[in-house]
Order: sequence, then structure tokens, then C-alpha cells
Amino acid sequence: MPKNSQIVIVEDDKDLCAGLCKALKDESRSIVSCQNLKEAREQIFLTTPSLILLDINLPDGNGLDLVREIREKNLAYPIILLSANDTDADVVKGLDIGADDYVTKPFSLSVLRARVNTQLRKKETFTDNEVIAIDAFSFDFERMIFTADGVEISLSKTEQRLLKLLVFNRGVILSRDDLIDRLWTDGAEYVDENALSVAIKRLRDKLNAKDYIKTVYGLGYMWVKNQ
Repeated sequence: MPKNSQIVIVEDDKDLCAGLCKALKDESRSIVSCQNLKEAREQIFLTTPSLILLDINLPDGNGLDLVREIREKNLAYPIILLSANDTDADVVKGLDIGADDYVTKPFSLSVLRARVNTQLRKKETFTDNEVIAIDAFSFDFERMIFTADGVEISLSKTEQRLLKLLVFNRGVILSRDDLIDRLWTDGAEYVDENALSVAIKRLRDKLNAKDYIKTVYGLGYMWVKNQ
């Protein structure tokens, strides 16, 4: 686990926030709590948090707006959303614009700790910060900058995940089931089987990569290795 890591908790329920602070604090990390978006912005954009635990419904706005701001600034801090049972649509939107995971209230603190530790480990072991250059493509996953023929392409979080899976497994056929499991890791019981086809098409079209992202009929998809 990273030493001296900082977790920013954004939660307006004072009792829950206090419980989260107590549950997540240990000798290797500090905890900063915020109860609204104004405090969260001041903390996040003036420091370098290791992880953000963010409630969606806050007294001065929607936490998803903060997710969007963070990603638009090309900041790659892991973000875990805290959601109520009636905010499934918001969770899906949050994951698509850049959140990394979510936990539904009420939740087990042990489950939350495990989710937090998983994201911190991912951050610690994230080694793909080199720029991947393939012919006319340049993919910088750390800074979330993607170009084709020198033109920067805007990709959604799902498209970024899909692209990473494809290019880091060049020449390997990735099955539809495997891609769905690894792209939509939010615990959803049902994912529209069309969602993957739509994501593949959008990624191909945005990058103009029809000669690189191949459909292997009956099996899955592959980024062609020898292009």
C-alpha cells in the first residue's frame, strides 16, 4: 500500500463521514473529510489525493459534476462513488465519465475497505504510464491523451478501458464475455449485450481504426498485432 497516501472523503452525513474516517484511517494514510462540493474542490485541486470517496448527492450539487471536472483536468485520481439505491442511472453515468468504482448504501465497511485497498493497489502498481505508439496512433493512458494522425481524440472512460485492454493484448483474441466482465466491473447483474458492440464501433470510428480493431466472428475482438 502506498505510504503517506491521502484519502479525501466527500460525504454530507456527519455520522457516516465520521465512521468512514475511522474505518479507513491507518498509519500509512491520512484522511480528509469534506461535506460539500465547495470544500471538496478546494481540497482536491490544491493537493494530490491518492483516492477520492465521493457521495453523489451533496447539499450544493451533484458529485458527478466533480468527477467530470477532475477528468477534464486530466487528473487520474481513483474515484469511488457512494450511491443510494435509487441512483443506478447516476452510477452508470458516473462510471462512464470517469469514476473507477462504486458502493451502494447501506454498505459493509469491510467491503468498502477492500474496494479502497484495491484502487490504491492499482494506483501503486500502475506502470503503463509510457506513451504507446502504434503507427499513426499515440495513447497516453496516464494523462488520458489519445491521438490519431496527430489529432487528439476524446474518449469516454469505457472507451479508454476498452482501448487499453485491446492494445495491451495486441494479437490476442479477447472474448465478448471477458471484455464485458472487465469493462463493466460495477457489479451490475445485467449488461445489455449490445453495449460492447456499440463501444467497439464508437472506438473504431473515433480512431478510424477499422484495420486495427478486428471482429473475430464467434469469438470476440482483437487489436491486430502486426499492423
